[in-house]
Amino acid sequence: MKRQRLAGFSGLAWPDYRRVTSTSSPIAAGATTGPVRATTDMRVPLPLTVAAFTANFDRFAVGPILVTIAAAMHTPLTSTVALAGGYALAYGLSQPVWGILSDRIGRLKVVRIALTIAAVAGLVSAVAPGLTLLTACRFVAGFAFGAAVPSSLSFVGDTVAPERRQSALADLMAALGLGSGLAALFSGVVAHWLSWRLVFAVPAFVAITAVMLLRDVAEPARAPVGRLSEQLGAVLHAPFAYVITALGIVEGAVLLGGLTFVAPALQHQGLSSAAAGALTALYGAATLAFTRVVKALTRRVPAHSLAAIGGAVVVVGYGCATVAPGVVAYALVATLLGAGWAFLHSTLQAWATSVVPEARGTAVSFYVAALFVGSALGATFGSSAAAHGHFGTVFGVCGVATVPLTVAVVVGRRRFVARG
Repeated sequence: MKRQRLAGFSGLAWPDYRRVTSTSSPIAAGATTGPVRATTDMRVPLPLTVAAFTANFDRFAVGPILVTIAAAMHTPLTSTVALAGGYALAYGLSQPVWGILSDRIGRLKVVRIALTIAAVAGLVSAVAPGLTLLTACRFVAGFAFGAAVPSSLSFVGDTVAPERRQSALADLMAALGLGSGLAALFSGVVAHWLSWRLVFAVPAFVAITAVMLLRDVAEPARAPVGRLSEQLGAVLHAPFAYVITALGIVEGAVLLGGLTFVAPALQHQGLSSAAAGALTALYGAATLAFTRVVKALTRRVPAHSLAAIGGAVVVVGYGCATVAPGVVAYALVATLLGAGWAFLHSTLQAWATSVVPEARGTAVSFYVAALFVGSALGATFGSSAAAHGHFGTVFGVCGVATVPLTVAVVVGRRRFVARG
């Protein structure tokens, strides 16, 4: 009954996976037999879903309050943008560390350690007296929260067969979309009516709760690993791992980097932080809604076609914001970015879990690292234009860059499947 209460996002009972702790276990001993075959159609357990939700919440909560923090600390917007860019950079740089560790010591153990660090960084962020300490704390929080999502992705890769994996990932993305949407809404309202400091404190307390819940969830079987050099070598010798990494950088820059500027663009139109946060929350609502559509289509529509739909939707959104900048267009951008993310990003996620199954955590971490390094680059390159109110230019560049990204994903995914 206890495991049923910890059922996944879909409400299915959680299977009784045994913890891998004995040194006589091939996995614990680092044997180099083949990867574990994933055949179970299941979902991420609720505590791990909460962990991923919290990581996404914390990451998206800062966008709507950048202007508020700048005013409170009497600093220019270009300085506070570093809170988002630095967080994304740390999130990205942490991925290889957490990915390697998750392959070696377990997905859930890594998440528990990381969330504890993130909770401490979040609480210190809430009381930081100046921008320097706040920026440093957000960097640490980004580094720590970076463990949650890729570990969840690897968990799905360990336990769900490839033909059902994108459907399972759609459930996880629904939780992530809910986190990002609620974050934008919550942070805008709380910063406007109470204090922006609460925006950092709340995810810290939720992270602590997730750590406690994860103690009752068993670690699933995963692919055994040998020496660290073999683990890294398996990824470094896989050509498609480089393709996924390169695509992740561009995806992060044009999708996540562009999303960073939606709330500031709305505030530039005269909206309050609460109103801007509420409209930016359309991204999360759209992600939540369209992941249901993706889930329904995965068995009838090939992955490369789903990616093409996602890319086209994103281009339309950015195009509207470039041609007719304004509140309506920026709200449309947030909505279509969520839809595009559900179609395009889920395709890349599922692809990343299949590239190197014998070192899945490491391979997925490289992709996620690239995604958030790209997000940091996008935020950095766009900050100057945004500071001068040139949001049409920012969204226009993102729209143009989305076209070759989509073409590359469609062609690359088809070739990967054809290769077998």
